[in-house]
Order: sequence, then structure tokens, then C-alpha cells
Amino acid sequence: MQVQQILKLKGDTGVVTVSPGNTVAEAATLLAERRIGSVVVSSDARYPEGILSERDIVGALAQQGEDCLLRRVEELMTRAVQTCALQDTADHVLARMTEGRFRHMPVLQDGEMVGIVTIGDVVKARLTELSMEKDALEGMIMGY
Repeated sequence: MQVQQILKLKGDTGVVTVSPGNTVAEAATLLAERRIGSVVVSSDARYPEGILSERDIVGALAQQGEDCLLRRVEELMTRAVQTCALQDTADHVLARMTEGRFRHMPVLQDGEMVGIVTIGDVVKARLTELSMEKDALEGMIMGY
């Protein structure tokens, strides 16, 4: 299954973004309100400049205390954003996420964000694909 199919299954292809100048507290509020695990950092909501996850915020809280909430997002964000393309396969994306130990990946088309996939999205798509393969094989064996 390709990323473009995963995005279609998700239905919502919007990417939640924050500006690099927003405070970490503002980003944390957005994460909580939207019930998401990360937010893409972008000045124009088209090109990713970084990504900020719950894990980033928790790590900063543990090291710096609540003062980190007053810092700007750009000070805490991961700058080397791993992205994928619509044509990438679920297996490829899942392997990259597992190797890099991250759970969110913006999807780019011609350099612009068109969606975001999570490890949960990719696992769900892969399980759906495996179930269909199993059903097809059972059908072949049973002569359907």
C-alpha cells in the first residue's frame, strides 16, 4: 500500500502546524486540544521547518522544568524532519519510522506538505493489507 492510499483511508489530510515563534505552551495546548502527538513547525503551513512532539516537550520539562513552556517552539523542535512522498510504500515508511524511532512523518508533494502519517496509520494500513491478502489466499485454496 502506498502513502497516498493511507491518506485516503484516513480521510483527514490536513497538517496541524505552528509557527516557529509560538511558545511551547501554545504548541502543547494545541496537541492536547487536537489529541495528536506532534505538530509540524512551519512559517507558512506549506513547508516543514521542524517538528515538535510530546516527547520533545516532556524531555524539556524533565531537564529544564516548566520554564521550557515559555521558550519558542524553534528552540525545542527537531530540525531534521523526516518526510515521505505519496508514492512511498507503507513498508518503507514503517521501516524508516522504526529505525529513526519517531512516530510522525509529513507527506510532501513537490516539496509542499499534503498530509501527515503516523505509525498508527501505517500499521493499520499494513494490517488491512495483510487481512485482504489472507482472504484472497484462503479463497484460492478453497476454490472461491
